[in-house]
Amino acid sequence: MPRPLGELEDAVMTRVWKWNRPVTVREVLEDLQQERSIAYTTVMTVLDNLHQKGWVRREAEGRAYRYEAVSTRAAYAAALMNDAWSQSDNPAAALVAFFGMMSDEQRQALRDALRIIRDGGEEPVSETAEAPRPAEPAERTEPQERAQGTQPPEDAEGAGPNPEGAQQNPDSATRGGGR
Repeated sequence: MPRPLGELEDAVMTRVWKWNRPVTVREVLEDLQQERSIAYTTVMTVLDNLHQKGWVRREAEGRAYRYEAVSTRAAYAAALMNDAWSQSDNPAAALVAFFGMMSDEQRQALRDALRIIRDGGEEPVSETAEAPRPAEPAERTEPQERAQGTQPPEDAEGAGPNPEGAQQNPDSATRGGGR
């Protein structure tokens, strides 16, 4: 499981994820300097650390490097949530508590994600575009049924890509965005 990013690492990765292309230290520096005073060498060190941790890959361009994200922000968030959930001694109760904290928009995003999984769709989920809204279900949602023990959990093994593995082994990972 990846460790949570530090504040400066997150600020740098936010730009790398947002721009979704190889970036230079100078580009990240100039954007960060709009919010804070920061040195070129600090940004260079953060990007080098992110490379060492497997968050970004880099390619030499002259005497500098261009850095590109190994995985998406969505995969990072999913890995953090999965790690937190797996640490619980009562995963069903943790999910019920988590669902109770969700906003209406987050619950709708969950319904949309469950619909995509249920329908076996390969529908891309954009972090900026809103997913289509399905009709409201007449019954309890699947996570509620599972949390209350009325529906058996599915086998988690082989359920899909492992964002953690993608970040630990950049050579075998694919980039977000289908490229």
